[in-house]
Amino acid sequence: MITIEKTFPGTIAYPLERLGDPEKLVFFDIETTGFSADYNTVYLIGCIWPEGDHLRFIQWFADTKAAEADVLTAFFYFIKDFRTLVHFNGDMFDIPFVTKRAKALKLTPAFGSVESVDIFRRIKPFKKLLGLPDMKQKTIERFLKIGRKDLYNGGELIEVYLDYLRTHDQEEKHLLLLHNEDDLKGMPSLLPVLFYPDFFAQDFTLDAVREAPGETDRLILSLSGDPVTILPSPVAASVPAYAFRADKDRMELSIRVYKGTLKYYYPNYKDYYYLIYEDTAIHKSVGEFVDKDARIKATKETCYTKKDGTFLPQPADIWVPEFKTSCKDKTGFFEVRKDCFSDVEKLNRYIKEIFSFLK
Repeated sequence: MITIEKTFPGTIAYPLERLGDPEKLVFFDIETTGFSADYNTVYLIGCIWPEGDHLRFIQWFADTKAAEADVLTAFFYFIKDFRTLVHFNGDMFDIPFVTKRAKALKLTPAFGSVESVDIFRRIKPFKKLLGLPDMKQKTIERFLKIGRKDLYNGGELIEVYLDYLRTHDQEEKHLLLLHNEDDLKGMPSLLPVLFYPDFFAQDFTLDAVREAPGETDRLILSLSGDPVTILPSPVAASVPAYAFRADKDRMELSIRVYKGTLKYYYPNYKDYYYLIYEDTAIHKSVGEFVDKDARIKATKETCYTKKDGTFLPQPADIWVPEFKTSCKDKTGFFEVRKDCFSDVEKLNRYIKEIFSFLK
């Protein structure tokens, strides 16, 4: 086994305390000879971790096929000093692969002593929103404008490693180590992408409400978030009812306005009469006094009262009463009033429901 240690200048542009104790946090990545731990081996494990204004780096490289056990043993001993293990898609691949190889070699994995943080899993729900063609690490690095030196992926380097075992060619060794090194150096630089899930999970402050310039059918909410949660690049999305654009720590949410008449549907329609000439429903306790020729039993479709006004759509029934165009309409509306956004809890639930709808 060959051990390589390096130190790089640099700090991490993301608050590590959101992931765990910054002094007990380490990133890791593995390289294998294939995708199945039943038939393939781990030939390289690398770790990188912050220390002051530098990044410390270590690799364990199996320079012979028999050295796999030494690589795993060294890695397990190393991570016992840490509490948070950060990786990219490690929950699905790296950790299960290493665990299975350890058991095959009669070693005890040390993952139980660390909390797993998977960058891939945290950002995957935002793939469409960020316009990512796939979820590869290099793709996200390009999105964040992070450069790297190696030109190969892990699969392409399998044959390089197998050839290295025969030749011990130093150029091949360099390629193998460089790919893993760039993956690891890129991982801390990848962390600002986590500002996106942080941004959409936070509570916002409403700064202003206004009509869209030149339009009367859209209302714009100007919102501000945590000034530490800064988006690396602007992001936007839209559907007919909702649209937003977020940049840095701020966002504008555009909502389509409905002006006119909507209906509030009473529950328990069997307790109501429909008044034919008034086009409204009333409770039977009152409807008993109405001429029988002017009333009929209400149905789900006719058990309503009408309201004229200005309304906004809502993906969930947050504000009540909720109005609809028909009882079959999946979209509900609430009436726009001066104080309708004064309830901060309701406002932020509304914002999160729109985010979910747009995603």
